[in-house]
Amino acid sequence: MTMRYRVLGGTGIEVSHHCLGAMMFGDVANKDHDEGVRIIHRALDAGINFVDTADMYSAGESEEIVGKALKGRRDDVVLATKVHFPLTEGRNRSGNSRRYVVRAVEDSLRRLGTDWIDLYQVHRPDYTTDVEETLSVLTDLVREGKIRAFGCSTFPAEEIVEAHHVAMNRGLMRFRTEQPPYSLLARGIERSVLPTCQRLGMGVLVWSPLASGFLSGKHRRGASAEAFRATLTPERFDESLPGNAAKFDAVEQFAKLADEMGVSLPALAIAFVTTHPAVTSAITGPRTMEHLESLLEGASLVLTDDVLDRIDEIVPPGVDTYDVHGFWKPASLLDVHQRRRPLDQR
Repeated sequence: MTMRYRVLGGTGIEVSHHCLGAMMFGDVANKDHDEGVRIIHRALDAGINFVDTADMYSAGESEEIVGKALKGRRDDVVLATKVHFPLTEGRNRSGNSRRYVVRAVEDSLRRLGTDWIDLYQVHRPDYTTDVEETLSVLTDLVREGKIRAFGCSTFPAEEIVEAHHVAMNRGLMRFRTEQPPYSLLARGIERSVLPTCQRLGMGVLVWSPLASGFLSGKHRRGASAEAFRATLTPERFDESLPGNAAKFDAVEQFAKLADEMGVSLPALAIAFVTTHPAVTSAITGPRTMEHLESLLEGASLVLTDDVLDRIDEIVPPGVDTYDVHGFWKPASLLDVHQRRRPLDQR
């Protein structure tokens, strides 16, 4: 197994092309802190130097586990976390405002047991906060030494461009990275997000390369879905739902291709997303040591053009076979007033 390394955007920071995602550590999935620490240590020993978490994962518990694991190893790890979603109920306890970000970063630093965060990411757009406000506070945090660089996550291409121009026009630092969903089953970002990031010189770390477990090899037509994933999001694995038919069809074909290659389906899935020239690193979120080991097996896999052509035939470039955003929707879809003219103007 050979781990490869790439420069994260224009930051000069070298990161492994596999990034350890910590979403599964804590109450939402694996509650055993000691096992979480062991998994992180195994990933670091295997050459992964990039760890990604978020303050909202298990309401901060994931950050605490990561902090425990990095004691004595912090200097060798590129540490990323995120801000936006609420951890508790109440007004002004979420979003991308200066008021909330200043509070949230201090809480993350405390939970992570560190003096600095290498990459601080805005988890989702906030349509109640001017992007200039967000870029301004993030720029201040870099100058204060609390973060080294900052990025965005799941931003549409047009909002990435808007943020870039606001930063240039206002003399602020800009988003250095984007963290979008990307997999064999979800290729929509190939249309505009990835080309935009390439043009702007941004690093890209992709989430859900296994399509929320759908490409783990355990979810096949006629087979029982893994209890854990099926409990979290049962609608994604219900064969009776028409919207899932395309996913099941594609998984069967990808599984056949992986068998022909003599590799696992997860290895094929991870290798695919890291092949795109815009992608810096793929976030893999193991829940157990077994999951991590299976993902590490594919770290050295390189796909040939023939294999990539086969993949394009199964799911064409730029096509999503399902709604990758899940529970989150942009304001342009949630707010009916943004989609309907007033009655007196129709």
